[in-house]
Amino acid sequence: MRRHKRNKETLLQFILNWTFTIILACGIGMQVFGASDANLKFAQISDSHFSTIEKDTDYKVLSQSSNILDDVVMQINQVPDIDFTMFTGDLVNKPKESQLMEFINHANCLSAPWYAIDGNHDVQQYCMPKDKFFKILCCHNANFSFEGPYYAFTPKDGYRVICLDTIILDRMTTNGEVDEKQLKWLKDELKEAKNDVVIICMHVPIVEPYHSESHRLLNRVDVLEALHKYDTPIIVCSGHFHGSKIIQDKNILYIDTPSLVTYPCSYRIININNQRKKVIIDVYTKQTRVQSALNTAKMKVLASSHFAGTPEDQNNTFEIEK
Repeated sequence: MRRHKRNKETLLQFILNWTFTIILACGIGMQVFGASDANLKFAQISDSHFSTIEKDTDYKVLSQSSNILDDVVMQINQVPDIDFTMFTGDLVNKPKESQLMEFINHANCLSAPWYAIDGNHDVQQYCMPKDKFFKILCCHNANFSFEGPYYAFTPKDGYRVICLDTIILDRMTTNGEVDEKQLKWLKDELKEAKNDVVIICMHVPIVEPYHSESHRLLNRVDVLEALHKYDTPIIVCSGHFHGSKIIQDKNILYIDTPSLVTYPCSYRIININNQRKKVIIDVYTKQTRVQSALNTAKMKVLASSHFAGTPEDQNNTFEIEK
């Protein structure tokens, strides 16, 4: 009887231990899955100025723009768990349909979905109006279905990406603006997404990496007023200045990304971890591996740090409390 009782106790203990092990493993698995699901990782490429018809300028290595883009596409395809790539304007250097089609053929080699907004080099009042630019993107990018110059999408639960059109076409200028109709739409989007982490993508930045009267957002005060009404985490990704700058203002993180064809010939990998009480944003700057282009680009700028920014502007970690 004692041996039988001991066997029963041993069997019961085995079942309890096995059950506990399964519960523990499931709990750990749920935590790992939850942590992964809370992450959003994307690449930001700005001012690629793709061209197959132009020579280098004073500060842009246009002759190598194709090689640089191919290298960056290859790099991004090697990044684990990338959710998407965003091109924040000036995809091409000339607003020509043939150049845009060439660019799309290269960008379509990205493994993950890619999206784009217009820059001042992409569109032109007559030869490449905005509706034509976005129609071409819709027709030739399988993951792109937005026909208007501004749009929004949800890449993952808990995140909202808002893409703005800052390009002025009714007059000759490299300044930018968010018109009244779009500003109203932005306010509605922010109100709707107040419980999400918001990523705003635009070509002309709200906060300038350095002063330029000819490249600024003319109604930045109105846009800032709209953003400051919310304490939700907001990440603003922009380009246009070809400079590297990251500025945090309370719940808003401004990331200005360099050009692919101007030193430092870089792009960003941005990882956002959406936790219960805070959001952690890791920003990494990656350079092209086309060394000849990098060397030429560096020789073309008088002060490389002017565009490259400080080390803190290149790689950094930020926290935004909820």
